[in-house]
Amino acid sequence: MAEAAQTSIVIPAYNEGPVIGRVVATLVASARWHQILVVDDGSTDDTGAAAERHGATVVRHPYNKGNGAAIKSGIRRASGEYTLIIDADGQHRPDDAIRLVGRLGDFDLVVGARNGRTHASPVRRLGNGILDWLAGYLSGTRIPDLTSGFRAARTEYLREFIHLLPNGFSSPTTITLSFLKAGYNVAFEPIDAESRVGRSKIRLLRDGLTFLLIVFRVITIFSPLRIFFPISAAAFVLGAGYAVWTIATQSHVTNSSVLLIMLAVVVFLVGLVSEQIASLRVEGRR
Repeated sequence: MAEAAQTSIVIPAYNEGPVIGRVVATLVASARWHQILVVDDGSTDDTGAAAERHGATVVRHPYNKGNGAAIKSGIRRASGEYTLIIDADGQHRPDDAIRLVGRLGDFDLVVGARNGRTHASPVRRLGNGILDWLAGYLSGTRIPDLTSGFRAARTEYLREFIHLLPNGFSSPTTITLSFLKAGYNVAFEPIDAESRVGRSKIRLLRDGLTFLLIVFRVITIFSPLRIFFPISAAAFVLGAGYAVWTIATQSHVTNSSVLLIMLAVVVFLVGLVSEQIASLRVEGRR
């Protein structure tokens, strides 16, 4: 079981001056952490200074690079055996942080899975639910909260996937899917999220599409057939079904049926080759 003294905390922060001091202070009071790193992502307010006043080590970006870039900077600077990533907006409780870290050792990644009633509007809950379902189907694992930014993991394993993390808001998605598809032990710990201070910087339509593309990208890297096979199967069923219908009604097979069946074969073969390349990449990494 991991302990706070072995854990570096990484807090990506952009213009969180009104709340970052309280976030750091409550963490400092909750346990003797190995280190608390606040990554000031080019803030235009006093985010960095407020974090320093309350006991955090501040890593500063000269300009705003994005939440993912801040997380990557924090992971590079983390010197603890384990790393806890926590949002800077005051949503997460220190006792939940200790609980997540406590499950490390048995697990390589522990994600704080937010109670649906406490972390989003009904529209965002619907969007997150669809994304969770799709990611769960593609990864073959039930995922109750794909986009939670509250998570703890072994530092060396986070660094293994750091090159895959985007600079924007979809790093949690990438981390979760990467750990799952690489075969690491992943747990989802239920938590209640507090109301955030200030407005969320995530926009549902813009960032939702980004999250969706990240899901497809990561699954394609680790398990391409999860994407290619359903497309191939759908094309084959359409082509074969249309061929049967035209034979029964017109006594011949149309070019459309042949093209759909050929498309199914080509997509399947591309997926098969991609699967072999993905397997070689994983074996080469080890």
